[in-house]
Amino acid sequence: MATRHLARSIILQSLYEWDFSNKEGDLVQITQRNLDEFGPGIDEPEFVWKIVKGIIEHLQQIDTIITASAVEWPFDQITLVDRNVLRIGVYELMFADHDEVPFKVAINEAIELAKNYGGINSGKFINGVLGTVFKQIEQVNKESESTTEAPPTSAS
Repeated sequence: MATRHLARSIILQSLYEWDFSNKEGDLVQITQRNLDEFGPGIDEPEFVWKIVKGIIEHLQQIDTIITASAVEWPFDQITLVDRNVLRIGVYELMFADHDEVPFKVAINEAIELAKNYGGINSGKFINGVLGTVFKQIEQVNKESESTTEAPPTSAS
């Protein structure tokens, strides 16, 4: 298993435990325990911390994006596994360095997590929601590009 995929699996396990306990535990301590137990060979622990701290920092915004993008599913009815895979995926799409984690990699990794840890339809669900988020990002990027283009100059 690739080190970043293992890192995301540990992040998912930690988020799941934290969410299952109604966010009463300390996510940083949970993550450190899981990292020590399941990821002693991870050569980029800073990758784990970057995602975990980013999710904590942007949690409200991430959950709002999930709610808006999964309109058929009330947020509280999304399974804990799927909800936390989406948190990782949305964080990587919206806030991660896209030179480090390209959009397609973020989506594919989230789908793989869902297939490995979620239910029979989790991969399709995650793909649909993250696909919606990605389309919205593309639309915003296109709109901002068109408004930042310099107006045509006229010859004097």
